[in-house]
Amino acid sequence: MHKIKWIELNVQPDHVQETAEIPFTTSPSMALQYLKGISAKLFFEKHPKARLRYPAGHLWSRGRFAASLGFIQIEVANDYVKNQDKHHGTVWIMEE
Repeated sequence: MHKIKWIELNVQPDHVQETAEIPFTTSPSMALQYLKGISAKLFFEKHPKARLRYPAGHLWSRGRFAASLGFIQIEVANDYVKNQDKHHGTVWIMEE
């Protein structure tokens, strides 16, 4: 969608980290807006009762950060994103 290729994505309780490939015609700010908007839409479709807590549909905070990387650094960044659970000590319990 929007020609954005999400390479790595790691979700923590209070933030999300990712690496993505975006076209030069899309700003990093717009790519983050797409991610926040689409993920919030999917979240509210999956969890309709969450609308009681977020009636305006604002799931994400306004904050954001983006940086560009060279090809040599991409593997380092991908490994960093992959290892965020270990870094933050996050333990995920999956319920069925």
